[in-house]
Parts: sequence; C-alpha cells; structure tokens
Amino acid sequence: MTHTPLGPGPEFDLVRELVARYGASAIGIGDDASPVQVPAGEQLFVSTDVAVEDVHFRASWLTADEIGYRSTMAALSDLAAMAVMPRGIVIALTLPSSWRAKATAIADGIARAARACNAPIIGGDLSDGPALSLAITVLGSSRTPLRRSGARVGDAVWVTGRLGGPATALASFLAGGQPLGETRARFAAPQARIRESVWLAAHSATACIDISDGLAADLGHVAVASGVRIALDLDRILCLPGVSGADAAGSAEEYEIVVTGAAALDVAAFEAEFNIPLTQVGSVIAGAAGVEAHSAGAAVAVPPGFNHFAR
Repeated sequence: MTHTPLGPGPEFDLVRELVARYGASAIGIGDDASPVQVPAGEQLFVSTDVAVEDVHFRASWLTADEIGYRSTMAALSDLAAMAVMPRGIVIALTLPSSWRAKATAIADGIARAARACNAPIIGGDLSDGPALSLAITVLGSSRTPLRRSGARVGDAVWVTGRLGGPATALASFLAGGQPLGETRARFAAPQARIRESVWLAAHSATACIDISDGLAADLGHVAVASGVRIALDLDRILCLPGVSGADAAGSAEEYEIVVTGAAALDVAAFEAEFNIPLTQVGSVIAGAAGVEAHSAGAAVAVPPGFNHFAR
C-alpha cells in the first residue's frame, strides 16, 4: 500500500522524515485513518501503551533509538500477553523542541521493533508538548486468544526467560550508575514474546499475561480474573546472576510472559524452537483468589510489584 502525499509545512516535513526512517515497516501513511486487514475467522484486538519521559525513562539512561525501540516493544508485549499476532502499529509522538533533532533516531528504534515483530506501522500523530511521550497503539488478530481468566486448578505456572535484569538496571540508574551487559540489555532492549505465546497457546496454555508490573503482581491479575489461587515458588525462578528469587519476582518491565497450562508441557520443544528457557515456577491451587509465595519450603511475603499510583 503506497503512502498518500502530504501537504507543506514543518510538521509534515518532519512526518515525511519519520516515515522515511520507518522505511518498509510503514504502509499506507497519509490519510486520516488506515484499514486493518484481519484474516477470516479471527478477532481484532487493540491495546495502547504510553511511555513518558521522567516517568518510564530518563534521557540520561537510554539513547533515542533505544527509547523508540523499548516503547514500541512494551506495547507489542500486550499482544504477546494474549497470543495475538500484530496487524498494525499507530504512533502518537509528543515531541518537545529539545528532542526535535533526535526524532529520526527515535523513529529508527520504532522501526527496529516493528521489523522484529513483523508489525506494520500504519499511522499516527505528531504534537509539540512539554515532555517526550510515545503513545503506541497496537492492533492484532487471533482465532484463539489467551486470556487472564483461563487458569484452572491443577495447571502449572510457566515463565519464559531469566528475570531480574530490569529491576537491577533501574536500581543502578537511580543510584547514578550505568548498568552493563545483560542487565542493561534486559532494560533497554526487551523482546515481545509474540511467537512464543502463540506457540504456547497451541500447546495447552490456558491463561497468559506479560510481566510488566512484576511476576508476582501480574500473577495476581491472573488469579483474580480466573478465580483461583496461585502458589509461586521463588526458588524455582531463573534469575540473572546476583538476583534473588524475591527480587526477580518483583522486577517490573520484564516483558517476558507467564502462562498457566499442563504440567506435561514440552519444555524441550519450546526451548529448541525459541532458544530461551521455559521454567515451571508454581501451580494453580484451590483457595481464595490471589498469590502466595514460598521459599525453602516455607510461606514468605509476596514480592510487591510496580504500581503507578501507589505514591
């Protein structure tokens, strides 16, 4: 689908420049709305995620490219949370004058995330404002989505990847340091687990959520939605070096996924397909809806997660 020509003016000059940076990832830009093609028999799903300067990131922590990439991946992770395939991305960018020279680098990061998930950029909006903000709307479709409400007593609880990097990186940033290696990469360059969640949906997963507020906190959402109790074993969580199970369970913005499903799930096949670990960290049990945590065979406090309005 070709782009519609844009009129004159500095705003549209910048839009043209951004679209040029998106390259082949952008389709059909220029009209007031964009069509979304959904395969026959599938439902359309829509989600929006916002990344705001000095709330979700600071300019000293990340490059402009990383800000664009991370913000887009965080939005796409909401599709992974439901085993939904991407069909489009819409970007509303609030761009203060202090960020104007870095707009194309932000666009490069957005395009990099879009390419990684095979998600076309189909539209957006551009505005001046007091702080850099990226409002990313993602559209996707699925015939058999996973929901938070599908967990059943007797299910096992499975988590992708190794946890703890983002919380460790954030602590380092806030202390005035610079995290290195995998710790920084897990904060700056998360990966939406879309293909992984679709695979798990086809292999007996019953419920799914992405880890944005922390493993324990997000499992709490599944427990309440499903009307079940979830027992979380902190000792079984795969962590980055130097991170405890409790800290890993509270680490927000991981963008790994946690699913419930059969205890006999084929872990070897999953790991061979995606080259990341899949670990059983708990079980779904009868009882009052919520999460209980265990370590060394004893009940312990449930690690808190992130809450925007707790302050």
